Amino acid sequence: MTRSRTLLAGAALLALLVVLAIAAPLLAPEDPLRQIPGANLLPPGGGHPLGTDDLNRDVLSRVLYGIRTSLIVIFSAVPIAAVIGVALGFASTANRAADTTLARVSDVVLAFPALILAILLTALRGPGTVTVVLAIAVAEAPVFLRLARAEVLRLRGTAYAEAARVAGASPGTVLTKHVLPNALEPLAVQVALALSLGVFVESGLSFVGVGVRPPTPSLGSVLAGAVNNWDANAAYAWGPLVAIVALSLALLLIARGFAGARR
Repeated sequence: MTRSRTLLAGAALLALLVVLAIAAPLLAPEDPLRQIPGANLLPPGGGHPLGTDDLNRDVLSRVLYGIRTSLIVIFSAVPIAAVIGVALGFASTANRAADTTLARVSDVVLAFPALILAILLTALRGPGTVTVVLAIAVAEAPVFLRLARAEVLRLRGTAYAEAARVAGASPGTVLTKHVLPNALEPLAVQVALALSLGVFVESGLSFVGVGVRPPTPSLGSVLAGAVNNWDANAAYAWGPLVAIVALSLALLLIARGFAGARR
């Protein structure tokens, strides 16, 4: 990490956003759900750095809590996708029939853009935080499956894996002690990329009204409310926009930093 400025920049920005999310109860000027009497679409000022929304709620407070919501969703969904995808990827290399079946299933899932697939799952199950987590996990698991499978097939033919087999190591030992540790770097890059994509999926679902259920603050829902009231309070939109871009940028920088460290 100390050798990669890109990785350091991404980690620092992500750490800042995590601190803002954790400290939201201390930093937020108001309760994000409180409707302030007479404070309809106020411009920035008067104790409201980003003004208020169309329901008389403080925008900065909702953005801070919205960052917390996004972090909870993506850091719940992506690890689930990674564990399931990597496990299935390893399993597919042990059995030809399983490999063929999993390849076809992943082709079907990957044929849909992540946001479209998430909307489909939301329509089947109903909106809510759990549904968004499941949607991101389902959309990302096939990517981890393919990456894990490719890495196992590549590393299984290396000299040190062959030497371990000649020395009498079982296939499970070769997989866990020689293949998996060397596959962690590309998997770490994919985790960071999946987290960045998860930010857009979560925000997009909330933006169109099928994600995190109101009145729970979400960056997408805050931005959706700002679209119809841009002329009354332009700062209303800047808060969630900057938060979404910063969160995505931090994760992309981390992914780029990991990828650069591998070369």
